[in-house]
Amino acid sequence: MTLSLITYSPSSQNQRVKNYEVAGDEHSKILTTEGLPSSSDYDQIILEAYRQIFNEQQIIKANRQTVLESQLKSGQITIRDFIRGLATSDNFRRRNFEVNNNYRFAQMCIQRLLGRDVYNEREKIAWSIVIANKGLNGFIDELLNTAEYLDNFGYDTVPYQRRRILPQRSLGEQPFARMPRYGADYRQQLEKLGYFQGKAPLTYRWAWQRQPYPTWMGLTGKIIVITGAGIVGLLSLAVILAAWGIITL
Repeated sequence: MTLSLITYSPSSQNQRVKNYEVAGDEHSKILTTEGLPSSSDYDQIILEAYRQIFNEQQIIKANRQTVLESQLKSGQITIRDFIRGLATSDNFRRRNFEVNNNYRFAQMCIQRLLGRDVYNEREKIAWSIVIANKGLNGFIDELLNTAEYLDNFGYDTVPYQRRRILPQRSLGEQPFARMPRYGADYRQQLEKLGYFQGKAPLTYRWAWQRQPYPTWMGLTGKIIVITGAGIVGLLSLAVILAAWGIITL
């Protein structure tokens, strides 16, 4: 028996305030498939969908879902279906779901799919329970089926960060793309493996690459150095003798 979503209280956030400002750099672009977009428009829509779900640092060729792109361009699926396909893909699972705990992953997906930050810790807990009970696919389906998603983005609009500024505030909120894709706990695991220290993880090194180095490696290095120095010395001597006319090269 699955647990129902526990209740949480919405807090006052930018996206809950009506927008009366003139569109500018602080406002997100709204991309939709309504109105029969051209091929170039579809390319922009697809790129923005990748940027929204994977964030800028993960827009790489390996993350492309070419089948979904083709289905979207041919009208077989909607933007909402395309977003679901990206958020449940193996690449998104490996690069975002598996490297985070449920609380942080819930916050990340609310930002990327609902276009806002979490209201409070209780909302994180509520959605983390959904993740624990229904897994990644079930959690994404729950978010896409919420009235909040459907009211704001429907079936044909790429999700975006809703309202970054409030009246009487000179600066807007930071874009959600600034949020690192994994938290401090996973970073600590990587540091234990040797990352962030300018070297490869020790667990992925051969035995002869680890210190202290074997004796035979030191002897081999000395032989190479001495041999190389001898060759360079002979070449230098030959050049000098040739310059004096003693020998001809």
